Amino acid sequence: MKPWIKKTLIGFAGATILLGGLSACGHRGGHERGPMSEERVVEMRGKVIERVSDKLELNEAQKLKLGVLADEMIAQRKALRGDSAAPRAEMKALVAGEKFDRARAQTLLTQKTEVVQAGGPKVIAAMADFFDSLNPAQQAQVRERMDKRGGWWGRG
Repeated sequence: MKPWIKKTLIGFAGATILLGGLSACGHRGGHERGPMSEERVVEMRGKVIERVSDKLELNEAQKLKLGVLADEMIAQRKALRGDSAAPRAEMKALVAGEKFDRARAQTLLTQKTEVVQAGGPKVIAAMADFFDSLNPAQQAQVRERMDKRGGWWGRG
């Protein structure tokens, strides 16, 4: 694997762990069907920023950087989702026939990889800007939460 791809994937993994609730948060109780509405995404963005800000005691400049990171992750999520109204249907179509549709699966993989390669540097830059803006105690707190709970959003 090329080093820049590896770094991109690691960056996404780190960002996802830190702000993991952004795309899946709010699926309590009834488990919504389909994609979250724009209003719900904006609402969850605010809650995530508020929660992380409170836990890390962020100053205004750090909150702004966290907001940029959240916005980049939301944009990347939208881009990965693509124009498809039914991404699950795309996946089901791969196994709908007598044989697995390898060509279509490869096409989907290529499309998603291109999206990650195009948007990844912005997400990595936003994650780096945010993390680098944290003081050593805040950085240690992020590392500790990631180690202890498997992510920032672990229950407890």
